[in-house]
Amino acid sequence: MRFEYLLGFVFFGLSNAEYCFNQVHNNCAIQGSELPYCNAKYSGAHHVVSDLQEYVMQHLSHSFQYLLMSTNFANYEKNREGFAKLYRKLSDTTWDDAIDLIKYITKRGEKMQLDTEAPREPNTRFPKNYNMFELESLSRALDMQKSLAEKAHKIHSEVSKRSEDYHDAETLSYLEKEFVHKHSDKIRELAGYTNDLSSMLFKGVSDSSLSVFLFDEYLQKTV
Repeated sequence: MRFEYLLGFVFFGLSNAEYCFNQVHNNCAIQGSELPYCNAKYSGAHHVVSDLQEYVMQHLSHSFQYLLMSTNFANYEKNREGFAKLYRKLSDTTWDDAIDLIKYITKRGEKMQLDTEAPREPNTRFPKNYNMFELESLSRALDMQKSLAEKAHKIHSEVSKRSEDYHDAETLSYLEKEFVHKHSDKIRELAGYTNDLSSMLFKGVSDSSLSVFLFDEYLQKTV
């Protein structure tokens, strides 16, 4: 009788091991016992952890690239403070977004793996040096921002699947609030800058150096 009771108790503990309460209730008297299910993991966020980690590294990579683009225009030769200011701001914003993503990953009970590789750049023709002229730099910034937006949409699609294992309403809300809408606004802004400067260079003022100077002055006042 005692053996059957003990066997039933063990079976109950194993069959309900996925619940934190059951582990605590069954193991509280066992010194040094582990509670692997007493964590912040729930719903379908764990299916996109690797994507979120890649997204962090993509943000960090872009932040450094924007910073290098800023220094390219902040030197004494080019002296384009408006462009330098624009890319410095993009660098800071992208860095802050990476930190926020790391906080979200840990909030959902996961860990950030900093040895994760960043996704490849969408455009293989991006030059490895950052000695770009002004319009070229704007086009690169626009493509970089689009790649961040598309990655957010990819993760969003994964956690919006209508199945119990994958759907995660909280991650959907987080991505939409912190990334999706913000990326849309930034892409619109950079696309506008690119087309405005292009029009000034090729359809407006005959002196291209004056066009770039005036546009840089505009950026200094508006960014």
